[in-house]
This record gives sequence, structure tokens and C-alpha cells, in this order.
Amino acid sequence: MKLLETNVSRRNVLAGLGATTLGVITLTACGSSGSGTASAGGAKNFVMTVWGGDPDKAAYQTRLDLAKAKFPDYKITLQIIPNKDYAQKVQTMISGGTGPDIMQVAEDANAYSSKNQLLALDEYISSAKLDLKATFGAVAENWKYKDKTYAVPDRAGAMILYYNKGEFDKKGLAIPTGDWTWDDLLSTAKELTGDGVYGYGGTEWWPIWMSFAYQNGGKIIDPDSGRPTVDTPEVIEALQFCQDLIYKHKVVPSKVDYANMGAGVGGDAAFASGKVMMNSTGFWNIGSLAKQDKISWDVAQIWHGKEKAISAFGSGLAISRSSKNPADAFKIIEFMTSAEGQKPILDLGQDVPARQDLQNSPEFLKPSWLKADVNMEVFPESTPSIFKPPFIPEWNEMQKAITDATADFWLGKTDAAATAADLQKRLGSIVKTQA
Repeated sequence: MKLLETNVSRRNVLAGLGATTLGVITLTACGSSGSGTASAGGAKNFVMTVWGGDPDKAAYQTRLDLAKAKFPDYKITLQIIPNKDYAQKVQTMISGGTGPDIMQVAEDANAYSSKNQLLALDEYISSAKLDLKATFGAVAENWKYKDKTYAVPDRAGAMILYYNKGEFDKKGLAIPTGDWTWDDLLSTAKELTGDGVYGYGGTEWWPIWMSFAYQNGGKIIDPDSGRPTVDTPEVIEALQFCQDLIYKHKVVPSKVDYANMGAGVGGDAAFASGKVMMNSTGFWNIGSLAKQDKISWDVAQIWHGKEKAISAFGSGLAISRSSKNPADAFKIIEFMTSAEGQKPILDLGQDVPARQDLQNSPEFLKPSWLKADVNMEVFPESTPSIFKPPFIPEWNEMQKAITDATADFWLGKTDAAATAADLQKRLGSIVKTQA
């Protein structure tokens, strides 16, 4: 998912999703070179668009090289587009009839599918006898719109909890587990807070507070009617708990506290520096934390509320309506999401492969690139708890509404009930019901 384009410049995901945006360079010309068509030499030409930085470029190119070896008559060109320009660039290409054959999609996938810019893949999936749920788990549902599937899961790692193992050991605290409740999180955070150090990194980022809401039995968008349901007791209670961690219990840094730590510092950086003892985020921090020696750390599953519910970060592979040869484009997707096609994701430490067999493989649980002793089992163990987020066509508008409606809330200037009422009204004006 490109979930990471929010809050403290986190790495761009499912829903995640993506990668760092450092020095991204477009590798090839646009799809106007003849996507999905036959070249003079008889080869079939395909263009694939993705976003990201150097790690993504390396991983996708390695995977495409494997695909080219399997399909020697296919010429597959990788096009890297800067994250901030991706949606506009790709939609412009599709509208002009020069869109890519294969495109990476994330939480805004239905902004494309609802405009008929993506092809439904159900017939191809059925013909290939693919069982998406058995292969990829709960995230297979993320790429459906109106009962049709528009992408195959490619990368998908659950949100996890990073914790300062050294401080837990020092204070004699039980390490976090998926059996924790909200009360366990709070009581442990209190034990770890003091002398300018905070027990937990925060809940302002939407994948975190939404996880609390879903754990409490709430929903942001009703899946049956398509109507917003933010002003319900379940969501309000979850939001208030999230805010209370900051201003009532003072176990989470406020915006002012973070600003005093330095420009641009958020939960990830504060955890790495030892200012925050627990932090919720995705896979991407594992590699960087493994290279430092300031803190001793490990990872655990996210706690639960009335039920287990965890956000996931990742992306899928879709076919744009511009493809002149969608059947062969799907063959490429089918290969890239096979065990062989996704293995470079884990070999290169790019992300979490969506395939459950790979997440449970020795190569993922004890990767060669990771020298630290890290509990990688948390990813496959968390899969059953992943909830389907509200990836509605108006996703981008919804994100703006959330940002605007919660601005004062995260500053402690308004309570959860007022904030939920405001957000409910904003969403009601932009969300089209799906019933």
C-alpha cells in the first residue's frame, strides 16, 4: 500500500506499500511505445509501472528478468514513476490510451477500477485455477470492487509492534504478544514512560487508529451500504482512547513533544533513538534498525480489543484497460506473484511477499540479509487478523477529510465525539454509497 505517504514521512504500502522516494528516476518511455503489442521482431511488448526508489527498482527488475527468462518472446519494460506523481501520471496515460499493461496499485486502487481504468481479472484468475485467499490470505479481499477482483496481491505485511527489548528486560516487563489488550498496552506504556522517554509512539497515523476502531467493532465505511459510520460509539471510544494516550495518560509524545525532538522526527526515528519504547509501523524499519547498535529491539504482534484487527501494508498488480494483450499481461502477473516471482522480494529485503507460503518459509523467517535475531514469525502469525480497509473510490478525498477533521483532535483541542461528528459530515458529502 502507499499507506506511508502520511505522517512523519513514513516509507511508502497494503494498503505499505511502496518504498522510499529517494532519487527516483523514470527508466523508460511511457506506454506509448506500444504496450501489449508485437514488435517488428515478433516479440510482444509490455510496460509495467511501479513507484518507489532504488530498492524497488532492483527488486522489480530482478523479478522481471525472471519473467523474461520464462517468456522469451515477451519484452517487458519497467517504468519507475515518482510516488507523488504516480496516480496523476498513470491516469493521464490510461485516459490517453497509452497506459501501462501492468501497474502497481495500492489503497487508491478503486479510484482506478471505479472509472473503468482497470480490467477485472476474475476470468483470468478462474482459468489459471488460482485460489487467491488460500495463497495470499486476508489481503486477497483488498483488491475487490463490487465483487470483482482488479489486482493480485504482491506485497503484504501486517502492521507490527517494535519494542525496546533492552528496556523491557531492564524493568522486568513481559514482552508484548498478540494476546495483549488495550489495558496491557497502556499499563506497560506507563511503566516505560518517564525522564523524557515515552512508552509508545502514537496513534495519529490512520492505519493505527483505524486498527483500534476495528478492534472495537467499529467501521469507517459500512461494507453493505457504503455509508460512513464514523460517528458510532465503537469508533468514538477507540478515537478517545487514542487521544487519551497523549493528553490524559501522557505515554505518547504530543506534536509539540515530537517537534522538540527535532525537525521531522516521528515515531520511527524516536524509537530508533531510544526516546520511544514501543512503536507501531511496518516491515520497512527492520533493515535500518538491524544496522544500528544504540538500542536492543525486537518485534511482536499488535494487541487486540474486543476482536483482533490489524492494518496491513502492501500493493497489488493490475492490468490497465490500455493493454492490447491483457491475457499475456496476466501471465506475467501470474508469474510475478508465484513463489519464484515473489522470492526476490524477500531475498533482497525489499518488503513482505504477499504469498503465505513465502512468509512461512525459512528464507523469510531467517533471511540471509538480516543478521539480527528478529521475530519474523509475527508477519504470518498476524495474517488472520488483517482487516479489509475501506478502499473506496473516493479514497484520496477521504484521506483529506480525515486530515482536516482530526487536525484539532490530535492537538487536544476537541474530543472524539465532536471530531467523529465532523468527520461523519465531511465523509457524507464525498462518499458515494455502493448499495
